[in-house]
Amino acid sequence: MNKAQLRQTYKTRREQLSSSEIEDLSLQLANQALKLPIWEKTYYHIFLPIESKKEVNTEYLMHILQGKDKSIVVSKSDFKTNQLSHFLLQENTVIKVSNFGIPEPVDGIEIPEQQLDVIFIPLLAYDEKGNRIGYGKGFYDRFLARCNSETIFVGLSFFPPEKIILSEETDIPLHYCVTPKNSYSF
Repeated sequence: MNKAQLRQTYKTRREQLSSSEIEDLSLQLANQALKLPIWEKTYYHIFLPIESKKEVNTEYLMHILQGKDKSIVVSKSDFKTNQLSHFLLQENTVIKVSNFGIPEPVDGIEIPEQQLDVIFIPLLAYDEKGNRIGYGKGFYDRFLARCNSETIFVGLSFFPPEKIILSEETDIPLHYCVTPKNSYSF
């Protein structure tokens, strides 16, 4: 399958999940993530899920990060430049849902990409080599390309990997992907 077909396949698969299944799978996924060797770092970037797209509920991962007293960073999308800016998530951070349905910080303390240690990445599909497919706008590929060479990229998915996804030169592969049942290292 090409990328467009894979996108559609995985959008359909997620659409078939009920709200309670998403909650159960997201909790299992967070528990699975605890097995990764990533928890000694400081700055963790996490996405706030788009509910209408039935993304992984990252609230469980945020509870783990808060319990470990980690700094949590969330993004704001600029659809004019297709770039993300990143803000420290604090108790007083105001989150609003954008016109695109994305929960985002209104403003706050901006954190540069080079300061991030671990990035949890939304995706639609990924393969056994860590290549991933998102929604196709390239926000995360541009973002990940600006991180430092030590930053760890962790995909989050409800589903196991595909055999092979054809990658392009601008695609940035994952180091890990976590599912409710397994974690994969690339």
